[in-house]
Amino acid sequence: MFAEGGCACGDVRYALHISPLIVHACHCTDCRRLTGSAYAVNAWIEQEFVEQKSGTLCKFERKGGSGSPHDVHFCSRCGTAVWSRYHRAPGTYWWVRVGTLDRPDLVSPDVHIWTRSKHPSVTLPDGVPVFEAYYERDKVWSQASLARMEAHLRKSR
Repeated sequence: MFAEGGCACGDVRYALHISPLIVHACHCTDCRRLTGSAYAVNAWIEQEFVEQKSGTLCKFERKGGSGSPHDVHFCSRCGTAVWSRYHRAPGTYWWVRVGTLDRPDLVSPDVHIWTRSKHPSVTLPDGVPVFEAYYERDKVWSQASLARMEAHLRKSR
C-alpha cells in the first residue's frame, strides 16, 4: 500500500495501493472555488488502485473548464471533497485530493497547471513545470507513468 486517507469527520476512509501517475497543482478557477483555496493538489491514479474502505460518498457533476463533465465525490456526512473524475480523460481514474491523505507530504506537485488564473499571492516553485493552461502528456509525464497509462487503457478497452 502506498498511502491512506479520508475525510474530515473520519467516516470515509480509503487506501491508495500504488503511487499516483502524476500530481497536479491546479490553479483553475473551478479548483479554487471547489477547494476554497488558492489551488487544488490532485493525485491522478487509476481507480483500480483506490480502495474505499468505509463511508458513503455522494457526487455532483459540473462542467469543467473544457466543457466536459467533472464529477466531484464528497463525504455524505461532512462534505469533504475526496476525489474527482474528469470524463474528458480516457480510462477510469480518480484525481484524489492530496489534502485528504493521512500523510500529504508523501507527494508533491509534479506540475502546476492553469496558472493563468492563479491567485496573485501564489509564488510558483523553481524546478517544477508550469503551464498557463494544460500540457502535452508525452512531454511532461515520466516514461513509467506513460507505460502505466497505456497498460490501463489496454485493459479497459
